[in-house]
Amino acid sequence: MTVLDWLLDSDPALRWQVERDLAGAPPEVWQATRARVAAEGFGARLLSLQDPDGQWAGGAFFPADFASREEKTGQPWTATTWSLYSLREWGVDASVLRGTAELLAENCRWEYHDLPYWGGEVDCCINAWTLANGLWLGADVRGIADWFVEHALPDGGWNCEWVEGSTRSSFHSTINSLKGLLAYHQATGGTEATRAAQRTGEEYLLERNLLRRLSTGERVGEWVNHFGYPFRWLYSALNAVSYFREASLLDGTAPDPRMAEAIELIRAARRPDGRWLQEGPLRGEVWFEIDAPVGEPSKWLTLHAARVLDWWES
Repeated sequence: MTVLDWLLDSDPALRWQVERDLAGAPPEVWQATRARVAAEGFGARLLSLQDPDGQWAGGAFFPADFASREEKTGQPWTATTWSLYSLREWGVDASVLRGTAELLAENCRWEYHDLPYWGGEVDCCINAWTLANGLWLGADVRGIADWFVEHALPDGGWNCEWVEGSTRSSFHSTINSLKGLLAYHQATGGTEATRAAQRTGEEYLLERNLLRRLSTGERVGEWVNHFGYPFRWLYSALNAVSYFREASLLDGTAPDPRMAEAIELIRAARRPDGRWLQEGPLRGEVWFEIDAPVGEPSKWLTLHAARVLDWWES
């Protein structure tokens, strides 16, 4: 079995992306596979767990019972924001969730100060996912896009700890903020201000080669070459280059040569058989597993890594 055959033997949520991005299948083929995501496999299973009020696990970012139980396994990944994040990334058509945006507007509030769901809150990463999820479901989230313009830091990026007084950007917060703005520009074209914010955020990462401190040139942390899936909020070279690939495809621009070192990290992690190993996602409660155990070949990571290398080498 070739690596491509192995990848194609997957849940529809992954298979349609393999068909489109690696196998060169015509649109009618991968679109037909994508349409199956809501009816079978991961997508259908997660859709079946939605509450009647539009939420998952009864909460916006955390399950409804999170405050009353001792959490020993890390952040739970079962609440509404994370469930929408997964369904959107798997390619579920928004029409399947018709009425969800309205239900969440009525029933869902942020754990932070009981703020209304589609208005976002103060965390950059949370607002980025809410912006992307809202655009997908047809909610009015234009105010969140403007929020990113207003909350960019002087060095060009973002930091979720700005509310605590931080004035230096974070790699994690910046890549997630950029993903939210990219979704906004894919859906609407954006505004001059949001496009400028995206460019300065990208430059923040690129002038650091996606990996290094600007002040000393040292690697920012071991997490840059820790490849685990799902990515969730954690920054890595693979997560970052995956973003830049998607942004490049939207804009029709060539890869920036300052990503070369990050590309080599990704290439170096490829096993002799052409696959990448699961190094471990962030710990926490999940509805169900979607990828290989730690140390085993990961179909999701192999998809992401193979397509960024194809993009870079093309």
